[in-house]
Amino acid sequence: MDGLIEGADGLHRCKWYGGLEDYRIYHDEEWGWPVTDDQRLFEKICLEGFQSGLSWLTILRKREGFRAAFAGFDFNKVALFGDEDIARCLADAGIVRHRGKIVSTINNARRAIELKAEFGSLAAYFWRFEPKPEARPLRCDRATLSQITQSAESVALSKDLKKRGWSFVGPTTVYAFMQAMGLVNDHLEGCCRRAPLKNTALHSRVLWLFQADLQDCCPRIFRDREALAEAVPGAATPRRAPVFPDETGRLALSSPQGGHFQRRTFSASGSNRRLVLRKM
Repeated sequence: MDGLIEGADGLHRCKWYGGLEDYRIYHDEEWGWPVTDDQRLFEKICLEGFQSGLSWLTILRKREGFRAAFAGFDFNKVALFGDEDIARCLADAGIVRHRGKIVSTINNARRAIELKAEFGSLAAYFWRFEPKPEARPLRCDRATLSQITQSAESVALSKDLKKRGWSFVGPTTVYAFMQAMGLVNDHLEGCCRRAPLKNTALHSRVLWLFQADLQDCCPRIFRDREALAEAVPGAATPRRAPVFPDETGRLALSSPQGGHFQRRTFSASGSNRRLVLRKM
């Protein structure tokens, strides 16, 4: 199959993993799976900036070094970096020693704090740029994907980030970020990971509630704010309440009540453009 290679386990995977074991693990367990953890989102968009002009495999094999150098990509800590930290990073052979990209990471950490203050989380911001299904190619094959290095959504996200003061976030870099973090599923047709991602995407994406008004922030996910507030007291207030999907598609939503987190189970139905939560 064009664009795929068969592994020792008999499974077909996107050809870019090249039969390398560390790349196989990244392909199978990370690339394209929806991510809503702010620290992972910040790490990835920074590392995509470091990748510019290099291969992702180079960055992947230095990732632990990057994590050590940048406080695990905790943007609250990185935002406090100063000249001594820049000098330390420039002397660190475990990372890509590019002064502009190091300074950019510190700058972006400060911008990430601002973004979180405005939207409640980085996830709440980034997932606003998830493409509509009709904007995606009908078939995800090698010929189609070879023509896609950016999209209308990655251009819009890049433009908005730059307006907010972020750097090293061009539309091609941002599209690679969207691919890796699951905002788009670019595993090829026939790849062993494409179908699992397609089948779990609806429920995997409902991993967060925003700290702002739910109806305004994500009408795709919560169409009936009042019903949600009635079913889960406190969920529609300006605070974060995690949602935990399971393999059956049921969602256990934790809501603050009486100083504790209580779990409520819901079922999900509809397409990823309209999700309806019903109390079980």
